[in-house]
Amino acid sequence: MPNPTPFQKKLATTAVREFEKFRLFRENQDPLMSRIQQYWKELGFKFESVGVAWSAVFVSWCVKQAGATGQQFKFSALHAEFVRRAIANAQAGTGLFHGRRLTEYAPKTGDILQNNRSGNHFDFAFASTHSGYKSHSAVIVEVGTDNAGKYLRTVGGNEADSVGLKEVRLDSQGRVKNPAGLYICAIESLL
Repeated sequence: MPNPTPFQKKLATTAVREFEKFRLFRENQDPLMSRIQQYWKELGFKFESVGVAWSAVFVSWCVKQAGATGQQFKFSALHAEFVRRAIANAQAGTGLFHGRRLTEYAPKTGDILQNNRSGNHFDFAFASTHSGYKSHSAVIVEVGTDNAGKYLRTVGGNEADSVGLKEVRLDSQGRVKNPAGLYICAIESLL
């Protein structure tokens, strides 16, 4: 696997730093509550309350902090919007963020992994044509191997009302194991 680009490293590092600073706080506690408000405002979005889902805002903020522009990445409060744009980029062979089928792509550090939430079972084909459904995504901050095989770790916002870290198991080819259809898409960073 190639070494991460400077952008990919910065995206992963940004997400990890947010996790390290805020993982012990809940969204309705400062300093995390003030930081969430900052995520919204620095993207130019209207902040209402921490009760409004902020996970896509967290990912968008991290991508912006790493150096991507609004022309390169669809900053949004909805994961589905930036995923749909990334899939369209891949289909057209344009842009610097490409939505990839999990059955065909081994995610890497600095990519974004999207998954279903609220019991939904959306798939890549659905994601390619819709931008208003509930989902979640997080920044891939590490890809590695341990005694159980290959894995990746993500950092995401609004996970258990905080900034959270998750581990996802990979197959021998480095692709996401997805037997229950939890995961929808990976956004490959080409920046």
